[in-house]
Parts: sequence; C-alpha cells; structure tokens
Amino acid sequence: MNWFKQQLANVVGTEEPEYGPTAIQPVTNQIAKVPYSTLSKDDLKWRVMETTNVETQTFYFMSDDGTTSMAQLIYSNVGGIHTTAQFNSKIWDHDGPGKHLWCASPLSDYGFDEPQTGFYAENVSVELNEAGDTYTIKSAAHESCIVNLTVTRKSPGFQIGENGTSYYGTDPANPWGHMRHAFWPRALVTGTMQTPSKTYKIDGKALYSYAIQGMKPHHAAVKWNFVNFQTPTYSALLMEFTTPLAYGRTSVSIGGIAKDGEIIVAGNTSVKHVTSVKETENDWPEPKTISWEWQGEKDGKSVTASINGDLPARTDRVDVLAHLPGFVKSFISGATGLKPHIFQYISKDELTLKIKIGDEEFSESGRLFSEATFIA
Repeated sequence: MNWFKQQLANVVGTEEPEYGPTAIQPVTNQIAKVPYSTLSKDDLKWRVMETTNVETQTFYFMSDDGTTSMAQLIYSNVGGIHTTAQFNSKIWDHDGPGKHLWCASPLSDYGFDEPQTGFYAENVSVELNEAGDTYTIKSAAHESCIVNLTVTRKSPGFQIGENGTSYYGTDPANPWGHMRHAFWPRALVTGTMQTPSKTYKIDGKALYSYAIQGMKPHHAAVKWNFVNFQTPTYSALLMEFTTPLAYGRTSVSIGGIAKDGEIIVAGNTSVKHVTSVKETENDWPEPKTISWEWQGEKDGKSVTASINGDLPARTDRVDVLAHLPGFVKSFISGATGLKPHIFQYISKDELTLKIKIGDEEFSESGRLFSEATFIA
C-alpha cells in the first residue's frame, strides 16, 4: 500500500502520507564508514533516468573584477512520459546594484555524448574533457547572454559517503526516490559572458555542483540552505535540505572545505538561522544572522570550521516558479499551492572562515554567495 500511495504521488503530484523519519536513509549515515569519496570521471556522468527526476549541473563564478554569476543546465523527466532541458545563466548586479540579468532558455534537439559526460543541444554544449578535470560551457541559446567559459578543477572533487546519495522509501532495499550531490569545491574559471551592453570577463574562482533529485522536487525537500565561500586559500561549501513532513522534517547537511590540491574536510555540517525576520509578501522567515559549521577529521586530527555573523543586505529574492521549466513548475505549484522563494546574498570580505586542525588555527576572510530556499 505504501508503494501504491507513493506511485500515485509521483505521477499525480499529490501530497505524500506521513511515513516518518525512518523512511529516509540520509547520506550522512554513510559517513561513519566512509566520510567522503573523491570523484572519478564516471561519477560525473549524466544518469538520464527514465523515471521522475530533475538532474542539474550548476556552476557558480566569482570573478576577479567582483562580478558574481552562474550557469546552470537542468534536465528533467516526469514518469518517463516527458523530458525537458533548459539552460540558465545569471549575472548579479548587471549594469548596477539590484539589476540582475537572468536568462532562461528552453532547449531543443538535446542529447548526450557516448560516455554521458557531455550534453549537447541546439546552440548549447557542456563538455567534460578526457582527463575529467575541465568543463567547457558554451551557449548562444539566449541573445541576452552568450556564454563561453572553461572551468578547471583545482582540488579533488568529492561526494559525501560512498556515493553522495540519500534514499527515500520505507524499504531501504527498494527505495522509491533518492537525492545525490557531488561537488568541485575549488576551481578556476576563464572566459566571457556577453550581454547586449557589456562583455564580462569571468576570470576567477568557480564552484561546481551536480545534483539529481530522483523524485518530485517538493517531495524530496521543503527547505534548502547553500553557501559558497571563497578565500584566497580556501573554498568552503555547504548544502542542507530538509524533507517534508512525510519524511519527518529530516535535515541532511553536508559539505566540505578544500584548498589547491587537497580536501581539508568533508562530511557533516550544520546551519543555524540565528535571527530571521518574517518576509511580508510570502511570510517566509528571511535569515539575517547565520552560522555555518563543518566538522570531521584529517590525517587523524579533528577538524572544525565555522562562518558566523550577520548576512549582508539581501541581493535578490527569486520566485522559484518563475525560473523553472514548465513541466517542473507543475510539480510544485499544483501540489503545494505556495509560492516558493530563494533569498540570495552576496558579500566580499565581511565574513571570515575559521578553521581548526588539531591544535592549529587558521582564519581568512572571503567572498560569499549564499541561498536560503523555502518551498513549502
């Protein structure tokens, strides 16, 4: 009966029954055995599942000239009935503070190369090189943002545990859904993003995040937290999601810290919205003061790290449904009746990453990109 209810929810988009926290096996359960695993080229393959899922590649850029931008590829499938692909790009503070450029391009004639590490569509390509350490991103799908970028990994990529995957379902041996993340925490980007008014030189630091939600997105999570923090020496990332009540409002918080050539720590993390204010339009609790923490071990030594303090003034508030492919949008709007939003924050040098490895302590200020997402 549980399986039947779940299949109905998957296809129709209905709210799921309350299975409880035992119906999710978080990836953090794998940490005791394997804290994290470094990524091979095979780990970066598109899965191209035939069941309901949303698969994404997201690249975040912090240019040396102060520009913050991103590029994203979304591939989605609903029940094996219909697939869509979309290329998104965004330049924050384009032509002035608060004037963000968002370009979303539904794609046609899309497909994957033979090893399934490269994606192609009309006027778009995202390719991984033979060595598995460099992505080339090209898009002329939207005339307002022509993208030509190269992203090269500078530290090992990683996924938490053995496979970076949390599983959903009352029978762990036969899960009905899953969530997977894999990261390049520290990379370099070179190239340009060309708009009608300006050509941006996007040379600087990059972070790459691969994700697959092997079920309807609002069934997998109702809240997200994300931070990308880049200093001259270190790169810190954190990703946390909270499941719906169907899975006991379970929070899964993961991330890591790297520097050139090595991972310092990867595994369990935590996020706390120390203070927040009700956001009037949709009554979401917009965070104002926040705490991010990392913990683990390196070479037998305990590692802890943190970023604490006031967030900068909100850079943007994104209406999620306005930015998703139409078919993915129908997952959420019809089922939740809510208007999910993302609060985005960008800062430079206002916050400090503090790291303790054994008895040694390090600290360094850096650039922040952070998101707090509320879906339901």
